[in-house]
Amino acid sequence: MLSRFLFNLISSFVIMMFIFIFQSIWLFIDDLAGKGLDMMIIGKFFFYKMPELTEKVLPLTVLLSSILTFGNFAEHYEFAAMKASGISLQRAMLGIIIFMVGLGGVTFYFANNVIPASEQKIFYLRRNIAKLKPAIAIAEGVFSDFESADMNIKVDRKYGDNDNFLENVIIHQKTKTNINYRVIKAKTGELKSSEKSNIIQLVLYDGHLYQAVESSKSEKKKYPFAKSNFETYTMNIDLSEFNNVDLEEEKDLRTEKMKNISRLTKDIDSIKQDNIRRVTSFSKVTSERMGVFTAMPAVDSNMVTQKTPKDSLLQKDFDLRKDTITNLFPDWQRVQLLNSAKNSTTNVLTSIQGKKKEMNKRYEFHRRHILSLHKKFALAFSCIILFFVGAPLGAIIRKGGLGLPMVIAIVLFLVYYFLGVFAENYSKKGNIHPMLGAWLSTLVMLPLGVILTKRATADKGLMSFGKVIDFFKKFLPKKKKIPS
Repeated sequence: MLSRFLFNLISSFVIMMFIFIFQSIWLFIDDLAGKGLDMMIIGKFFFYKMPELTEKVLPLTVLLSSILTFGNFAEHYEFAAMKASGISLQRAMLGIIIFMVGLGGVTFYFANNVIPASEQKIFYLRRNIAKLKPAIAIAEGVFSDFESADMNIKVDRKYGDNDNFLENVIIHQKTKTNINYRVIKAKTGELKSSEKSNIIQLVLYDGHLYQAVESSKSEKKKYPFAKSNFETYTMNIDLSEFNNVDLEEEKDLRTEKMKNISRLTKDIDSIKQDNIRRVTSFSKVTSERMGVFTAMPAVDSNMVTQKTPKDSLLQKDFDLRKDTITNLFPDWQRVQLLNSAKNSTTNVLTSIQGKKKEMNKRYEFHRRHILSLHKKFALAFSCIILFFVGAPLGAIIRKGGLGLPMVIAIVLFLVYYFLGVFAENYSKKGNIHPMLGAWLSTLVMLPLGVILTKRATADKGLMSFGKVIDFFKKFLPKKKKIPS
């Protein structure tokens, strides 16, 4: 039984990986095809992509292979022969169960070490390919960085055989200190390059140029700039540094997917402490700026020797239940007081809204780390649980081959996968806890595996339609018998 299960597992894994790789080729074909990239680089890209696909392929493979194996055994009455010989279903499954526990451990190691390493490789490979081939770095609708050229560029559309024609171009040129000093806008543009030259030309047509100008102390303008129009504007970008790019170069870790458990645990704690520090500091600064909770100075009655007009104003009868604080001031000062309070409140609210957006991003970054940490454990357990869903299900339906078992496996996997996707998205936005977002799909499959295992052990069918009909009959009105 174990050998047959291993054969089904390996063959299913190869087929599913082949399908998912072709899906990835379809997704990235526009970015890689026709860009002058070496086949070795493209092959390396998809080789690094394979471990990421394992997160989707492995659970589906375990589910499908377990249904196929136990469906074939049940279809050919091999389980009946085992039971006649006194071998129970649990004893027959023991060898595969031990193997699945070992596979869960290997999957955990894979998720903790291999997948983060492949994520790093593929991230830096794509970034360094963009340095090597600048046309690839220009994405439609977003600003794309050219690190060595100290600029970023945004285009609405790329077209042409090699995507060398650009539409609605916006360029920000930066100083060495990463400060924008020039903005260029053009209706169209064209990238011109030669294999023999290290210079690529970006020719812009029908546009405007805005450049910051250093102002003198006597100048009234706070942010002076110079503006000019052009019909044609040519920029030369030196690619000598790009051509020396090491495609295997790696620096710091950027995303949570690139980190293992020890790094995630450390970063989760540091991000949490940093968020608390930022909120506490902002709260303290805001409170001090508004003057709230400021202790009033004590007044010694023995030091008051004479009353001034201001003292007589404050000493008049004042009832907090009927009057407001503005009644302590004359009419001409009330308007100034209210305007000052309104402006201060508006400034604080604006500051709070800006800080709220910033902290929401930081909280999401923290939640992503927690989610990534628990997904490594959930992936290992999901393989074991999906086996206990597929194995008894195959024994119950008693059908082998790639027909009905394939359909059932795909349906169950889609339920498992989409539950995981929805839970992950909800947890990133803070609607549910990230730990629940990582474990929800696995926890939903757990009771299904328990129920199916009990029914397969008791040699019961998938469901009894007679009991279902009897259940609904309880809610239907009974017909009264007409006496004859």
